[in-house]
Amino acid sequence: MRQKLIILILIFIQNAVFGQSNFSDNPLDAIFETKDSKNFWEAFDKMEKSKGNPFVEYMQKGSPGVKAFTENRIINADSLFAVVKKRKADYELSRNVLNGISTKEKRVRAIYSALKYWYPKAKFPPIYFVYGRFNSGGTSAPEGIVIGTEKLQNLDGISGLIAHELIHYQQNITGKDMLLKWCVMEGGADFIGELISGESINKIEYQYGEQNKDKLCQEFVERLKNSDYQDWLYGTSKKDDRPNDLGYWIGYKITESYFNNQKDKQKAIEEILNIKDPLQFLKQSGFLDVYIEKHQKSKKGSFDAFF
Repeated sequence: MRQKLIILILIFIQNAVFGQSNFSDNPLDAIFETKDSKNFWEAFDKMEKSKGNPFVEYMQKGSPGVKAFTENRIINADSLFAVVKKRKADYELSRNVLNGISTKEKRVRAIYSALKYWYPKAKFPPIYFVYGRFNSGGTSAPEGIVIGTEKLQNLDGISGLIAHELIHYQQNITGKDMLLKWCVMEGGADFIGELISGESINKIEYQYGEQNKDKLCQEFVERLKNSDYQDWLYGTSKKDDRPNDLGYWIGYKITESYFNNQKDKQKAIEEILNIKDPLQFLKQSGFLDVYIEKHQKSKKGSFDAFF
């Protein structure tokens, strides 16, 4: 039930993002909004002296990013206050983390410009650095890219994370809901995000995937048409030592293979962002051909019948 709820939330976010029309199409217009960090620390420093909840003001003054983070993450000022009191030392670790954000801002503008080259239709959302309850490192919302600043101990990897979330704003992937669809959505965001930033954000999953490729590809062929996401996205059953979100890895590998097979690379990026039929996309990628042929042979079916 929890997995289905997560997927429904993602579908809602995706559809809302696609309907967003007020983002700039100029990569140099990228907005970095950090006022929520200042407001958070003002509230934090009032905790010992205030008789009430100082985070009420933080919420009231909040940017659209705080509002986007509220419903499923911050919840309300009382929920935030309770977690901050309990984890004061953990929050303190991020107090000065945004001091070097200006250098990252220049880097992100370059990443945005790279996407504009590969995908001229790209839209560029604002980026909000907010404080939540240690339950999210970041998300794509209709308001823009929202970063959970309390989870940052430094700015290493922030450009890659923003690049990944940026791609979700460009995606319009349709077709029947199944494991394959969601894996190429996440893996595609990783692939294009890495292409424009040069940074990989899921190193543990990718290392495990490469080390266990044969076993995982066989399993994925058995599972990819199902609506059961366990062990591939958003959690594992603990049946083995796999990390969470191996679907990012296999979605990346499928996308990479598709990209490599296309002569017109710029056109390939547009096609990756606008997949209409995930099964046909998989077929054209050729990545799992050997495993699909083996699977179909065991079922006495043809290769083409799989798709």
